[in-house]
Amino acid sequence: MNIKIIGSTNNIKNKEDALKFAQSCGRVCYSEKNFEEVNQEKSTNVLERLLNSGHHSPFDHIMFNLEFSGIPKIGAMILNNEKFYVTSEKSARYTKMELSEEQEKLYEKWKSVFSKKIKEKYSFLDDVKINKLAQENARYLTSVFTPTHLVYTTSFRQLNYFVHWFEDFMNTMKGSFSTKLFDFMSQFNNTIKNKFDLFEKRLDPKIKKRKLSLFSDKREEDIKEEFGETYSTTYEGSFAQLAQAHRHRILNYEILQPIYFDDFFVPSILKEDSKLVNNWIKDINSVSSKFPQGTLISIHEKGNYKDFISKATERLCEHAQWEIMNQTKKTLDKYINSVKSSNKKVYLELLKYSKGPKCTFPEVYCQEPGPFGAKRALERII
Repeated sequence: MNIKIIGSTNNIKNKEDALKFAQSCGRVCYSEKNFEEVNQEKSTNVLERLLNSGHHSPFDHIMFNLEFSGIPKIGAMILNNEKFYVTSEKSARYTKMELSEEQEKLYEKWKSVFSKKIKEKYSFLDDVKINKLAQENARYLTSVFTPTHLVYTTSFRQLNYFVHWFEDFMNTMKGSFSTKLFDFMSQFNNTIKNKFDLFEKRLDPKIKKRKLSLFSDKREEDIKEEFGETYSTTYEGSFAQLAQAHRHRILNYEILQPIYFDDFFVPSILKEDSKLVNNWIKDINSVSSKFPQGTLISIHEKGNYKDFISKATERLCEHAQWEIMNQTKKTLDKYINSVKSSNKKVYLELLKYSKGPKCTFPEVYCQEPGPFGAKRALERII
């Protein structure tokens, strides 16, 4: 994995300059002077007060634009599950990933199978759409450690929080999956600390009682399902679905324990042919030690109903990945049934979004109508 700084606030490139900039931002809170005036003055004890008191928000003013080459997909998921970021990541739905020989063989085999099945089932789709859908489903066989490429923007504080979180995780990791994360986390930390000189030990998330959010220490039986002004629900989904879902930063997602790595998502279009289902299960099992993206995990999702509507506006659409579209519809139906008699306001609000896909939502005009249309978008099986 290689990490480059391709841009930053005020062209800051090291810890010393970052701390000085943050100090000046912090001084604005306590001074009659503007930023330019306080930035020109000699250093004060404000920096020490900020770091030691846990007043870390001024350190969020410095943003770094990082380019990651060869980052494992799960590494991108860990970064993306935190709230303070912007990301532009290579898409496995639209592009071919760099695969091992074993995974390449399976990927091409099933891409061909999906292409044929999609063409038979939905002859009105053009070759470009068929190819995209075939790639989208074949990638379930690829490892969640498949290298990818992204531009990632976050703050000076958040980079330091990651270093602390990763050190804690590496000190407690157990099992082959966690151990495999060691290379990513250690390379990240070494780059931030040594190559970039951006590590400040006192920017520690422990003072905020915060920890890495993707991996929970809870089990499914520990979660009480609730629906009202806010909601909390659990369901099974693949790594691939979660990679889509946690991009909705207004909601919270975590992987519950334990992760078994022995149960896998079966694309719906294969279920029409039991022989294909058996072959799929056999093939994905053959690469189970590589942790395929189709591995089913227990996902805990929580938020409020307004933010769930925002998610539904993006995901209840024929352009969305089928698995997340299907799960969003299931959650919406469950939500509506749960609040029907207990919360009339939320019930009536959600009901507006229950008539079909995004193009049927109130005050929505579809900019990119697709071939399935409003009648078939949610009934498709690919």
